[in-house]
Amino acid sequence: MTLADDGLQHLSVLFLDSLYSMQFTHISPPFAQGTKTSRTSYMSQSRTTKDCERVEGSRFTIANASDQDFGVTEIAVHLRHMKQMKPHQMEGFNFLLRNLVCDRPGGCILAHAPGSGKTFMIISFMQSFLVKYPNARPLVVLPKGILDTWKREFKIWHVEEIPLYDLYSSKANRREQQLDILKQWVEHKGILFLGYQQFASIVSNRTSSKAAADCRDILLKVVLSGTLFQNHVKEVFNILNLVRPKFLKLDTSKVVVWRVMSRVQIAVRKQIKSGGGDTVFYDLVEETLQNDQDFRRKDMVIQDLLEMTGKVLHYYKGNFLDELPGLVDLTLLLTLNPKQKHAVENLRNLEKFKRRSVGSADYVHPHLKELSESCAAGEKGHIKEAKIDELLNKVEVPDGVKTKFFLNLMALCDSVGEKMLVFSQYLLPLKFLERLVVKTRGWSLGKEIFVISGDSSQYQREISMERFNNSKDAKVFFGSIKACGEGISLVGASRLLILDIHLNPSVTRQAIGRAFRPGQSKKVYTYMLVAADSPEVEDHHTSFRKEVMSKMWFEWNEICGYRDFEMEEVDMKDLDDSFWDSPSLGEDVKALYKSLIEKGEYSDAGWYRLGSIHHDSNNRRECKAFCDNATFLLKNNPCLYNRRLAASLRSIAVCK
Repeated sequence: MTLADDGLQHLSVLFLDSLYSMQFTHISPPFAQGTKTSRTSYMSQSRTTKDCERVEGSRFTIANASDQDFGVTEIAVHLRHMKQMKPHQMEGFNFLLRNLVCDRPGGCILAHAPGSGKTFMIISFMQSFLVKYPNARPLVVLPKGILDTWKREFKIWHVEEIPLYDLYSSKANRREQQLDILKQWVEHKGILFLGYQQFASIVSNRTSSKAAADCRDILLKVVLSGTLFQNHVKEVFNILNLVRPKFLKLDTSKVVVWRVMSRVQIAVRKQIKSGGGDTVFYDLVEETLQNDQDFRRKDMVIQDLLEMTGKVLHYYKGNFLDELPGLVDLTLLLTLNPKQKHAVENLRNLEKFKRRSVGSADYVHPHLKELSESCAAGEKGHIKEAKIDELLNKVEVPDGVKTKFFLNLMALCDSVGEKMLVFSQYLLPLKFLERLVVKTRGWSLGKEIFVISGDSSQYQREISMERFNNSKDAKVFFGSIKACGEGISLVGASRLLILDIHLNPSVTRQAIGRAFRPGQSKKVYTYMLVAADSPEVEDHHTSFRKEVMSKMWFEWNEICGYRDFEMEEVDMKDLDDSFWDSPSLGEDVKALYKSLIEKGEYSDAGWYRLGSIHHDSNNRRECKAFCDNATFLLKNNPCLYNRRLAASLRSIAVCK
């Protein structure tokens, strides 16, 4: 049976893989042709029997979308929501209006930082949208793990009763049961929630079904993302193609594509492997952002990208996070123990994925290497506690440089009453450290120790979060880095330890966002541990390069340079953190770097460039912009003050 055959052709078919930390919100326009509604009422609008009959028998596609008049009514934020909305949420609401309620509506992307209130904003918009278009049928496609979070948010912010449908709580496992839920959604004003895999399979269980192909016609798609840029430029354009099919072929895009292609170096073009036209464009943009040394050309390409995507992509970096006590994002290169160095030589002969998993275990402790190879301890690997306990009875803990750093940091946290998060993409290192704490400290799971992995149920996640954040006994939280994404809040912790490098930097940003988010009352310190002189150094370089590309594209402005997105080597004595007064914490640290890209901090190179513009007498407007910006930054970030900036301000006064 094909569900699409039963009057549900307004659904689109998306073939989604495990898209990390994204929710896809679909708003199907009114099924009834020519429906017009009141301009002001927020009361539920009644529907006649004819309306229901028309819903069941109608089909809404792009072909007849022009019959729907989306420009005749105004949609406003409900007064109750208005009082709670922050400026960036109002901007997002109005951005949705410009794309979805206009003469030529189309899909769009909201790329707002984790913890910025995307869920509240989209809930507010959908309720206002349903008031004006009661025959619309919003569909939210999201990770199963955050379904309950969305439903709770709806109950908090509802202004009228709107039915919420999903297949999980209804336990609709058979196709007939699923069809019944979908018919209820079609026949009554409401919102349907589907998991990624459900959405991929529910429209049709026949791979060659023409009905499934017909379901691809849908007008309005909204993608919500906390971390839009994952690994490559191409992936961003894949999402743009999702909301606006054949995005690069649109008239507004063609002009910019031609301009970018004409700007890039001929030498760069020759380096790009031949392929389809779109692929060549993606590769050229990525190569320019990563490697082009011509600052001016790089700037122009970035401006072209912003022009191309500005109307369909709304980006918010999370300036509201500046209101929190602060974030100190550190990367530590740790000198390996001789036993670990010997193991590193053997790692280079392994296939890259196995090299990373085995290497991750070895960098924590050299005796974990054999266990990692034997039990294939990846995210889904089964690890017996008895084996680890047996191992702990035989090993010398200081032989593992990351284990040693973990124990020192945990002891310091315990001494001052701070809680600690430990993240890894592999279960074996987490389980090893968990059992080590049980042995050395006598702590127990569920009291001082908490764990979330991919196998944790939603109930277990919620209980663990609540107890860790609120219990005075809680000490340390071990989390699988990909299992602790959307819907996880761990603001009880102020120290965050990342044991290994994930090649997708957005995964790491999501992990940091579990603690550095609204509700945090302390400054957050993150420690990313990198094994010096090992393949992990190159992995870190690759990951950081991807993160820089994302920052350059979406956060570039006329007064910053490439170096402002880099890391700065620092002395631990200059970090204003009493933990570094303990000699044991820094004993194995070969180099220490601080990220400058989190809170708008500028490196000395950036300040030098800012100050140097006064030498150009034609740049009076830039001079004024610099002074205004510098004054603002100094007022809000006194720690940024340095001699170079002071000299720049004095010399630029003449220009003003």
